[in-house]
Amino acid sequence: MDNKIKMRAQKVNFFYGKVQALKDINLAVHANCVTAMIGPSGCGKSTFIRLFNRMNELLPHTLLKGKVFLDDLDINSPLVDAVDIRRRVGMVFQKPNPFPKSIFENISYGLKVNGVREKDYIAGKVEESLKKAALWDEVKERLGESALRLSGGQQQRLCIARCLAVENEVILFDEPCASLDPISTAKIEELIMELKKSYSIVIVTHNMQQAARVSECTGFFLLGELVEFGKTQDIFTAPKDKRTEAYITGRFG
Repeated sequence: MDNKIKMRAQKVNFFYGKVQALKDINLAVHANCVTAMIGPSGCGKSTFIRLFNRMNELLPHTLLKGKVFLDDLDINSPLVDAVDIRRRVGMVFQKPNPFPKSIFENISYGLKVNGVREKDYIAGKVEESLKKAALWDEVKERLGESALRLSGGQQQRLCIARCLAVENEVILFDEPCASLDPISTAKIEELIMELKKSYSIVIVTHNMQQAARVSECTGFFLLGELVEFGKTQDIFTAPKDKRTEAYITGRFG
């Protein structure tokens, strides 16, 4: 695990209206590492990772107290552009969400939005991104076809390639395998293990076996609190908090 801290939350409290969803969260995400977030539904995992790319601010009546840093940049500073943060910190959602466009256009869209016009460069980036997402060999003869014709697992890898094309530094995965079959899930997990060589990865998952397989660090959330955070092996074999042990052993959740 790289010791460099890529992102960190400092004394984070978050509110939906008057409802407090996160309570005093302090957590660091290391570079070139997979960090997993586990916990029962509604415990704040997804809310927390959406703070890393300022997605929560798109919702009305929300309030963030505390700070979130990307490297040493306070991402919520008035001087920081949210669009730039979302370029640097990409997100892959629970349900694949390809645009109703061709496979090629799905990947090239982000480049064009960021002002890239050189056709050869765009074509090269599309190929490179699809290769990194382990999808190129399956779609290279079909780039003009609608992305909606791909299987669910292929669509999810396409969404990952879409992140890679704009050169994210951090990729957030919010239950990326929840709607996928076991074979597609295995491909996504293999891909995550490969991507961490170049990116910092954060994954929210209900699947504790998945967290154990792919992550170096794990955080256990419960009722908006970060109960415990540490090396994945320690969390799963020697948790320090009884609530973590109860969840890991299936006594609740």
